Amino acid sequence: MSIEERSFSLDGQWNTIHLPEQPNGFAVMIFGDCNHFVDNHTSLWKQNSERFTLIQTLMKMGYTVFYSHLYGRNWGNPEAVNLARRVYRYVLKYEVLNPKIHILAEGMGSLTAIDFINDMDGYIRSAILINPCLDLKGHFQQEKQNKLFLKRIRKEISQAYRVEIEQIDGLLEKEMSRFTLKRNVPINIFHDATGSVYPLKVHGRPFENSCLEKGFYVTLTIQMPGKSAERYTAIPKFFSRFESIL
Repeated sequence: MSIEERSFSLDGQWNTIHLPEQPNGFAVMIFGDCNHFVDNHTSLWKQNSERFTLIQTLMKMGYTVFYSHLYGRNWGNPEAVNLARRVYRYVLKYEVLNPKIHILAEGMGSLTAIDFINDMDGYIRSAILINPCLDLKGHFQQEKQNKLFLKRIRKEISQAYRVEIEQIDGLLEKEMSRFTLKRNVPINIFHDATGSVYPLKVHGRPFENSCLEKGFYVTLTIQMPGKSAERYTAIPKFFSRFESIL
């Protein structure tokens, strides 16, 4: 591992910090999708060339970037949110950073990110959500239509929330309020025009409308095919707009 990276373990979960050559004092915390992983040697964000390009872009601009395995397919469970808070405190303890951070979340990681944002009052500058999952109940109902994936999603949610499969519907009714933004944090949603496993009409659009009704700052960008490079340029530009230290 190079001196530009540090790894550490909390509660048996590996975490990685990417350190820029010339720090600007600001940090970005990443919350990954279902396929996200971190171990003591590598991570999805290092192995995937597009994602690693984004990390390198952020580092060149001076950002410290960090993320955690967060128990894998956590589906926004409270344990993942609690661990995210511990990871945040660890990084802020050992790195010289402004305590107000940016959030970058992808897919399923958006569930954990929203609950984390709600909990971290005053410590989140802005957030980027890429093809986000923002309605766990809606996603489960969608997967019910596909028998190929229904058994897997039932098992994953059952394990993540430690409930019997028969209790999942009741759990989702109760948990939905956790994934509604309760604080006015600037958010930009990027959604692929070609679609994703988290459809815009189920996740991004209702979330956007909910934020607008509350007078919260939210924008939605529909990304055309082959425009991922533009996204990676837009992300740090969005972050930089919310970096007043006053």
